[in-house]
Amino acid sequence: MELWLLDHTTNTRTTLSTDKDPITIGREDDNAVVLRSAFVAKHHCRVVRKGNQMFVEALGQAGTRVAGKEIPQGKPAKVDFGDEVQIGQYSIVLVSREKGGISSLGQDATAQLHGQLMALEAKVHSELLERMNLRVTGQINKNDARFVDEVLSHLMQIVQTRVAGLPAELIRHTMGHHLQRLVMAEVVRQCENRVQIDYKSADQRLLDDSMERAVTTLVTNLVDMMPLLFDPASVQEDLAAAEESFPQLLEQEMPSILPAMQRYLVQRTVVKDIQDIMFGLGPLTDLLEMPSVSEIMVVGKDRIYVEKNGRITATSRTFFSDEILLSVIERILTPVGRRVDTSTPLVDARLPDGSRVNVVISPLSLVGPCLTIRKFGWIPFTMDDLVDRGSISAQAAAFLQACVIGQQNILISGGTGSGKTTLLNIMGGYARPSERIVTIEESAELRLPQPHVVRLEGRPANVEGKGAYSIRELVKNSLRMRPDRIIIGEVRAAEAMDMLQAMNTGHDGSLATIHSNTPVDCMKRLEALVMMAVDMPIRAIREQIVSAVHLVVQVSRAPSGRRRITHISEITAIDPVSGEIRLEDIFTLRDLDQPKLRHTGYVPSFVEKLIEKKMLDVEVFL
Repeated sequence: MELWLLDHTTNTRTTLSTDKDPITIGREDDNAVVLRSAFVAKHHCRVVRKGNQMFVEALGQAGTRVAGKEIPQGKPAKVDFGDEVQIGQYSIVLVSREKGGISSLGQDATAQLHGQLMALEAKVHSELLERMNLRVTGQINKNDARFVDEVLSHLMQIVQTRVAGLPAELIRHTMGHHLQRLVMAEVVRQCENRVQIDYKSADQRLLDDSMERAVTTLVTNLVDMMPLLFDPASVQEDLAAAEESFPQLLEQEMPSILPAMQRYLVQRTVVKDIQDIMFGLGPLTDLLEMPSVSEIMVVGKDRIYVEKNGRITATSRTFFSDEILLSVIERILTPVGRRVDTSTPLVDARLPDGSRVNVVISPLSLVGPCLTIRKFGWIPFTMDDLVDRGSISAQAAAFLQACVIGQQNILISGGTGSGKTTLLNIMGGYARPSERIVTIEESAELRLPQPHVVRLEGRPANVEGKGAYSIRELVKNSLRMRPDRIIIGEVRAAEAMDMLQAMNTGHDGSLATIHSNTPVDCMKRLEALVMMAVDMPIRAIREQIVSAVHLVVQVSRAPSGRRRITHISEITAIDPVSGEIRLEDIFTLRDLDQPKLRHTGYVPSFVEKLIEKKMLDVEVFL
């Protein structure tokens, strides 16, 4: 049996071979696969063959996951060739040489070829900087047409010289890599219903026009052979289907792709990648344009991770140096008026499209510059989307809609990346068009459809330590703006007290999110946040909360990446015995694998008013 081993801390891949059966994996030397890590048990797990099937058995209490799912001790999990087994910082893939399996030679060769491509591009970039007498690419003025033409002219000369003597394997790998990018871009274009465009961008005007037309035809033919829907709501499914079918379709088309076209595609790949480094965002450019990628995480120059469909995976993309990574960070921050340096090594910012950006550099980061981009989706989610995905039941969705229209004050609780802001945006959209809504966020992300929305965004201090406006100051100011509703992107500090006062003084229907893992924890965290603002008896704080907040909606993220609503609870009273806030669950999801959010049988105290006003159908609770 052959295994492919990936160490995520060093982003290195290794191919292992063993004839042992079963294959034991652990920290001790007597294991078939030895993993030197404090997070790996002495004898962590083993792979056992039973007939024609393979199973992974957990031997210790430490975590072992197959395809993203935790394996309980004593319950073996079936594993297929190609499934990922996760142990600590390691990922292990079982390899088969049989048809339809994953070839370890293929995986290893692919990694080597991609490394050769990166080395080629690094040499081209270095030679280009030397020719142009450039040291730092972050300050290049891409609006200077003459300068851009000069850069492209030198770039084309260098690339044509370098590509001429490349081996056939590298040409084939690079060509397939670039064609897949173009195919994915075309799928997105058709899903967005954009007009037909030429794949040759303005900065690639020195490329061959006849070849460009051939590239456009080839990409269009590949996409036309794919079973896709081309609908904005199906972009995720279409991209997944395109990724799955691309390798086979490329094999079918290979005989028709002449050697001249193959070399041209390699030339085109290198030109585009160097252009992105010189004038764009380097290897992040394509990732930012891909709707299936929801988050981009850069850890130093050598590691770039993405979140796709709720799962974090490593990519093969890298930056040539920390200097280039810092220049890309500078291009991101400069247009939004932010800067990062050793005196200000941590920065939060927002891109024009609403995406959130966080940057940490030395001396705070010990692994090089770290960049995190949480992308703002170009297709807004609706409640129907959440129902279709199984994140909420239709009955619970109808109940929440009625609660928003009926002006109940609601807190959305959940952990980081659980989908709180997405749900807040959906629920905020149910407010009446006639209402005046004030949204308050640290980084503005909400996009509400109502015409009368005032969007406020906090501002950090400048380099002199002045000019900061906190969320609390904005909440206080919003009360003077005559809002019907106040929507707070996240309550995380003393503004909790001002939010409660607003809810208690006529601003019914207000919404906010808060970090916590359960509705009970939500109440305790809210109490702690209020205590940051005022010195009040805990009993008085709890009375304020019970009077102000009606519902808590808990959102959780499963290990598989799936996001689901697990609780919808009413805040009812203060328990006379314990003195704590009492919560009554209306809808619950006890297990994230449970198929449906279910009604508990409890009917909230305000339901009669909603039914009388015909905002809610009693069948929701049946």
